[in-house]
Amino acid sequence: MKIRYLVILLFVFSLLSVFIGVSNVTPLDLFSLTDAQKQVLLVSRVPRLFSIVIAGMSMSIVGLIMQQLSRNKFVSPTTAGTLDSARLGILVSMMIFTAASPLQKMLVSFAFALAGTFIFMKILDKVKFKDAVFIPLVGLMFGNIISSISTFFAYQNDLIQNMSSWMQGDFSMIMSGNYELMFISIPLLFIAYLYANKFTIAGMGEDFSKSLGLKYRQVVNLGLIISALVTASVVLSVGVIPFLGLIIPNIVTIYQGDHLKNTLIHTALLGAVFVLFCDIVGRVVIYPYEIPISLTVGVIGSGIFIYLLLRRKKYGL
Repeated sequence: MKIRYLVILLFVFSLLSVFIGVSNVTPLDLFSLTDAQKQVLLVSRVPRLFSIVIAGMSMSIVGLIMQQLSRNKFVSPTTAGTLDSARLGILVSMMIFTAASPLQKMLVSFAFALAGTFIFMKILDKVKFKDAVFIPLVGLMFGNIISSISTFFAYQNDLIQNMSSWMQGDFSMIMSGNYELMFISIPLLFIAYLYANKFTIAGMGEDFSKSLGLKYRQVVNLGLIISALVTASVVLSVGVIPFLGLIIPNIVTIYQGDHLKNTLIHTALLGAVFVLFCDIVGRVVIYPYEIPISLTVGVIGSGIFIYLLLRRKKYGL
């Protein structure tokens, strides 16, 4: 799929996203907006659109980076315990730092997400069987252990409802003033683009990378730091969006190849288009109510994931 087609889809879905909702705002109203319509657009619809695009792009690229560094096409924040670790970090920040600001919560969440990802990578080094399906199963088990710890402490501190809200990704509560933390992903994605070639070399293995003069450990650590920071900001702002960083990079790889720099822009655009599509579906299926994005992405994404698993030998995944 060419980039221009993805850009056209992104533009079309963005327009649909802005004008779909209970409050009636049409494209013709843009020429004579009332104060109420201006509030709807500037306070709710436009921030929601920005958050969807940023979340779709950033989580897809994070999944691509993790797959490249781990040399496994089924590793992502969902299957490596990164999302669960970030959620545990937010819980700890609420338990210990009761008056913590969103930025402080994100930093604690980042520390836990980074630690969880490093632990998973260490487990990956110790695993003898490198089967493409076995590795993400280990990651899912690792994530479930962390999730169980989170649930235990949440029950102990009467925070189970708060924790449940992070389990369910939802853009309906996004408004001006409570999503800006996600903008931290933009410079991180730019850094990822600059280091794309190095991530590609690092994905070929430590010995090969060092033979080419690459500082392997530094590059891997940078990739994991980017993954942890992006995941923490998205989980804190939106909640958990499953399968996104897993399926989008695999779809792009099928038609674009494995070179990270060549696939990065495609992955970002397709991720944004996919999340926008799922969000629009969730808003129109039971209109005027809406289905959380985690449910629509989970249902569609799990179907695509199963298909990729069944056809992985054909596509070389």
